[in-house]
Amino acid sequence: MANLLNWLGDLPGQVFGITTVTSIIGVTALLVVLIIWSLIWKGLALWKSGRKGDKVWFIVFLLVNTVGLLEIIYIYYWSKRR
Repeated sequence: MANLLNWLGDLPGQVFGITTVTSIIGVTALLVVLIIWSLIWKGLALWKSGRKGDKVWFIVFLLVNTVGLLEIIYIYYWSKRR
């Protein structure tokens, strides 16, 4: 039974031809890209909300991390409504 479970655990690596090291490198690279993406949008949104005097939005951007989605909506839609 233990051999079957070990084989099933190794199955994704066998099917896709990836090893644990390759998987860790891929996940790390994806995480770095997401962090850079998020920091760029967060910086732009914080700058724009600070310049416009939107204190509530500024605090929300500081406390909430949405991987840039809320920031993009603010920059391209909400900040232009006024």
